[in-house]
Amino acid sequence: MAGFTWAVGDMGSSFFNAKGAISREILNLVDKNPKVAYINSDGTGKGNVLEEYSKKYPHRVYDVGIQEMNMVTSACGMAKMGYIPYVQTFGPFLLFRAYDQVHNDICYNDFPVKLIGTHAGTSSGLGPTHNDIVDFAICNALPNMTVMAPCDAGQLISAIQASENYPHPLYIRVPRGEEPMVYPEDLEMDFQIGKANEAKEGTELYFIATGSMVFHAIKAAAALQEDGIDVGVFDMHTIKPLDLAAVEKAARTGRVITVEDHNVNGGLGTVVGSAILEMGIPTKFRKIGIPDKFVPFGYPETIYPAYGMDAAGLEAAAREMLA
Repeated sequence: MAGFTWAVGDMGSSFFNAKGAISREILNLVDKNPKVAYINSDGTGKGNVLEEYSKKYPHRVYDVGIQEMNMVTSACGMAKMGYIPYVQTFGPFLLFRAYDQVHNDICYNDFPVKLIGTHAGTSSGLGPTHNDIVDFAICNALPNMTVMAPCDAGQLISAIQASENYPHPLYIRVPRGEEPMVYPEDLEMDFQIGKANEAKEGTELYFIATGSMVFHAIKAAAALQEDGIDVGVFDMHTIKPLDLAAVEKAARTGRVITVEDHNVNGGLGTVVGSAILEMGIPTKFRKIGIPDKFVPFGYPETIYPAYGMDAAGLEAAAREMLA
């Protein structure tokens, strides 16, 4: 997709609808593959599709209730028996409460369990206890773990499809479900785990963004382009393993800004900055994300502008660096 010309007016015309996309795609896999399992934590309501499938496939689709640690260990047992388990719950509860099980049961044994954490970043709006802003840092430090953050529902579906036969532990991070779509629905993408998508080529500076921040980075790049400033955007949907070729291309412009709805320590900016330093490429570099503090209550529409993470803030940061 290098060099794709964005019609920014078409962006954001629909929304992420993450939960619906996750359930629909995994249940499609459950229907097609007798080895795929889908385990939820307090996510099955009366009369919904998960309840229907739990009756249809009671040994492969089930809900453990509010027991995240048991959910992870249960998935490990299924993986050991040759199943392909997908685990889904709120991001902060998945990694914070069940870290011991993720570390010892999944990663130590290198089981191909797919962990899906929803309401990631600051998207829940419920403040420090529900803000999931350190999950990249946690997962980046776990041996055998792969870390992904799709930017919209279409890319999320591609990520789930690509994950089915992936042989290692995998964490997929998704927001709440009210985020704008980034890519046109009819756009065919060559999605590969570990390979960034170049949403826009640039020669003067690159934004390297992930998850919900890709939308704002593309809008900022489009606004700069109107003034003749050629800024590129890499959609780094896989944080670990990092696409070093993409990082190198961005660094060759001499200016890189990373953007993430995550603590500025330990996440995308940290691994990109480290990679550039090891490459020895002289580069002006800045990390934009959540400062190293607990974020107050508020939805992203309030949080992002406050920390310069929205399109206007990113545009201003790029102009400052270029100046």
